[in-house]
Amino acid sequence: MYRLLPLVFIISLFACKQQEKEITAQLPTGGIANYYDSAKWPFYHGVASGDPLSDAVIIWTRVTPKDSLDEVTVKWQISTDSAFASDTKEGDITTSSGEDYTVKVDVKGLQSGTKYFYRFNALDKVSPIGKTRTTPTGNVSELNFAVASCANYEFGKFNAYRAIADEADLNAVLHLGDYIYEYGPGSYGDSTTGRFHYPAKEIITLEDYRLRYSQYRLDADLAAAHQNHPFIVIWDDHEIANNSYVDGAQNHQDDEGDYAKRKAAARKAYYEWMPVRESDKLYRSFAYGDLADLIMLDERLAGRTAPPENVDDPNILEGKMLGDAQLNWFNSELKNSDARWKVIGNQVIFSYLNWGRPTFSINLDSWDGYPTERAAIKSNIIENDLKNVIFVTGDTHSSWAFEVTDELNPDYKPFAVEFGTTSINSGNSNERFATDSVIVHEKKIMNSPLNPHLKYANLRDHGFLQLTLMEGEALATWKYVNLKGEPGIIDQKQIRVDADGVRLKLD
Repeated sequence: MYRLLPLVFIISLFACKQQEKEITAQLPTGGIANYYDSAKWPFYHGVASGDPLSDAVIIWTRVTPKDSLDEVTVKWQISTDSAFASDTKEGDITTSSGEDYTVKVDVKGLQSGTKYFYRFNALDKVSPIGKTRTTPTGNVSELNFAVASCANYEFGKFNAYRAIADEADLNAVLHLGDYIYEYGPGSYGDSTTGRFHYPAKEIITLEDYRLRYSQYRLDADLAAAHQNHPFIVIWDDHEIANNSYVDGAQNHQDDEGDYAKRKAAARKAYYEWMPVRESDKLYRSFAYGDLADLIMLDERLAGRTAPPENVDDPNILEGKMLGDAQLNWFNSELKNSDARWKVIGNQVIFSYLNWGRPTFSINLDSWDGYPTERAAIKSNIIENDLKNVIFVTGDTHSSWAFEVTDELNPDYKPFAVEFGTTSINSGNSNERFATDSVIVHEKKIMNSPLNPHLKYANLRDHGFLQLTLMEGEALATWKYVNLKGEPGIIDQKQIRVDADGVRLKLD
C-alpha cells in the first residue's frame, strides 16, 4: 500500500541528495588544487592545535568542499584516549567561505598537564588524529620547547619541521614568526629546489594571503609538526611584508594599494589559518606551573614605529618597538612573575650585535634601532633584581647565544641570556658567501672586542632550537638538518645556563 510522504521528509531527502551531489563532484583542477593529495580530502591541510592553557586548548582544521557550500558542519572530539572511548568531549561547529572554511575550537574544561588526542568529522570523512597537551600547574620539574622561525617554501624541504614532528616530548612549539613569506616566485629563494610560491605573485589581498597559507599548510612536514604538537605563535614581518611596522613596511609600495587594507587582510588570514585565540592584540603570556612563564611579544603591529634611517638619526631615541601599552604590560608581566624562568618570545635580536661587515654592522630593524625601550626593559630587570630571564629570538636565520649586556668591555655584567634560533630553511650567510669565509667571520664576531658577550654564532646551518628548562639549569640545543637531503638531525650544539640565569657554558 502506497502512502504520500510527508512534505518535511521530501524536503530533507532533496537536501541530502543535493549534498551527495556536491560531495561526489569532481575535484577542482589547477591552481592550489595542484598541491592537493586526493586521499586526504576534505582534510587536505591536516589538523593543528595551539595556545594551550591549564584547562583549555585551541584545535584547528580546514575543510575543503568539492563545490561551493554556504556552510559546512564539522564535528569535533577531544579525549585522553586515542580511541576516543573514554573522557571525551565533543561538539559541532559550522564553517563557511567567510572564514575560508577553517575551523577553530577553543576547547575548555580540560585537565592540566595532560596529553590529549583530537579529531574532526565532516562531509562523511574523519580527519587525522592530532596530539596536543595542556599546560601544567603547581610544581614542574622539566619543560621542553622547540623554537622555530623563518620558513621560506622556496628555499627547500621543511626537514626541520619533520624533525620537530619527530620529537617525542615537547610541551609546545614556539614559532617566532616568518611562518610564510610574502614574495612572488623566484624573487627570494632557491630556484633549484623546484618549490615556487603560490599564488605566482607578491601577496597583497586577503585571497592572496589565504592561498599562500594554504600552500604552506599542504606541506606534509609542516602538517606533521602541527599534528604532533601544540604551537604557540607570533607573527614577524613576512606574514605582512618585509620590515613591517604599524604604519608601513619596506616591502609595501604606493602602487600596491592601501597599507592598512593589506595589513588587515594579512591579520585576518593569519587568525583564520593559525591555531591561536582571536584577539585585538597578539601579545600574551602562558604559565607553566612554578617552572616557567612564557611571554610572547608582538614587535611588528602592536606599536612599532618606523625604524631610524641610520645610527646617527636624531629621532632614534624616540622610536618604539612595542609601544607604550605593550611595554607597560611586558614590564609588569616580568616584574610580577614568580616562576623560576621567564622566557620571552622575541622576534628580533634584543642584544647589542655588531655584525662586523664593512657594509653592514648594526641592524636597525632589530632592538639596536630602538634603544629607549630596550633601556627601559633593562632597568626593569636590574632594578627589580629579576633572575633567570631568557630571550628566545628568530628573524636572522642564524644561531646565537648572548649573555645580554650593553657594556662592551671584558668586565661586562650580564642581566639576561638570549638564544637565537636559526631558520627552518630561509637563506643564511653561506648561501651568499663561501662556507669557509663564513666560519672565519663567525670567529671574528664571537668573544671579541666587537661582541665580548656573544658566546656562540652559527651563520651557516638550518634547523631549530630546543629549550629545556629545569630547576637548576636551562639547556639550549640547536638541532641542524640538511635542506636537500633526507630528514633527520645531522648535527647539534648545546649550551647551558647556570642557576644564576646570566652566564653560559658551552658543552
